[in-house]
Amino acid sequence: MADRSDLSHFALRPAAGALVYRQIYERIRGGILSGELCAGSRLPSARSLASQLAVARGTVETAYQVLAAEGYIVGRGAAGTFVEQALVTPPAAARPPGGTKGAGLQPQGRHRRGASLLFRLGLPALDAFPRKLWSRLTAQRARALAPGDLAYQDPAGQAALRRTMAFYLRVARGVACAPEQIFITTGYQGALALIGQTLLRPGDAVWVEDPGYHFGRQALELAGARLIAIPVDGNGLDVARGRAKAARARFAVVTPCHQFPLGATLPVSRRLALLDWAAAADAWIVEDDYDSEFRYRGRPLPALKSIDSRQRVLYVGTFSKVLFPALRVGYLVVPETLAAKFRAACTAVQPAPSALAQSVVAAFIEDGHFARHVRRMRQLYGERRAALAAALQTACGDMMTIEAPSGGMHLIGRLPSGSDDVALVAQAQLRDLWPVPLSTCAVKRPTGPGLLLGFTNVPTEHAAQAARALRGALVR
Repeated sequence: MADRSDLSHFALRPAAGALVYRQIYERIRGGILSGELCAGSRLPSARSLASQLAVARGTVETAYQVLAAEGYIVGRGAAGTFVEQALVTPPAAARPPGGTKGAGLQPQGRHRRGASLLFRLGLPALDAFPRKLWSRLTAQRARALAPGDLAYQDPAGQAALRRTMAFYLRVARGVACAPEQIFITTGYQGALALIGQTLLRPGDAVWVEDPGYHFGRQALELAGARLIAIPVDGNGLDVARGRAKAARARFAVVTPCHQFPLGATLPVSRRLALLDWAAAADAWIVEDDYDSEFRYRGRPLPALKSIDSRQRVLYVGTFSKVLFPALRVGYLVVPETLAAKFRAACTAVQPAPSALAQSVVAAFIEDGHFARHVRRMRQLYGERRAALAAALQTACGDMMTIEAPSGGMHLIGRLPSGSDDVALVAQAQLRDLWPVPLSTCAVKRPTGPGLLLGFTNVPTEHAAQAARALRGALVR
């Protein structure tokens, strides 16, 4: 029988645009899924394949590491590297090009195992997360579980985590609250669902930012809200336009510290106007403080909730952007007058996340790891942001205008008028690149074509290659 692991016919394509290690990864992965490389067959050593392909040994080792992490291959020491014997993964289905409103956002939140992370939105730097530390804390907390910890837990969240969050929010975000006002949720959408179940009546008018976050709008619509699109300008949500369009709305959902997707910051004058409107209309403001830790010019801005003297703001945060999204732990801070109502609601319909996950998060914060991790990521993201912005300007400056907001986790590539950003993103996805079309964030007011480009998972040393890969995908 012929050696099915022979890769001698595999030639790299320097002009193909994809990173070299990704080409090696994709070729081997494709061979495994197609059956060209049989389960249990031996692969060439990294040194041998690097020599064959005329690339650095480290490049092949990187590809092998990714393949091993995803379960396609296994190293057996001196015996060599083999295709996983028990692998029965069926061939991957082709990705549809998409094109429906908001579809371009879907891959960011629903990461397919094995797909690249290049340009994905909403993902922290997964390569820089302290996995060993997290594993050690998880093991410690699991060993410390008592019989009572295995029973049903407080649906509002573990008391230890809520106490920890009350202290953290006061120090880091200027939000003064008691632990009883904090509810641990399954991320941002879990918080929105709890708010909807507790306060929203079918048909209630809700201000939403235009452009804004697609999945947030979707969650509100499912709860029965009537969405009122309020334009966003260089200073964030236009409160005066909101008053003119729906003065008696029930809610306003805003991202005041870093507007998604345009990056504007709501100034004090508009913050006060928004609070005045809510008090006069007996309305509620949902503050989505989704990535305020990451600001690259000046200090992180205080939360809108920090000046909420009339108790109209429901403050929502999540660990998805700071730690990792698979954790599915977020938090909601409600006014003191609503705490009892929310406790009754979460007892009936909204269970808190895993008790073990909550315990590990609490330990991570209490032991000082969280603050150190945020500082490290802020510095790392600043470097990756600058490197990718410069690389995109060099590789794609004739195709798009690069905008780098002062905070957040993505860049904006503005395309010429008339460009079809949805079609261009579909082309990029075929090359395993995952920007988001800016136009899909719009509700009624067109944004113009553009690309939202996550930079957190593009290492500085790969920025130039990633930018060239994007150009190659867009010009096809």
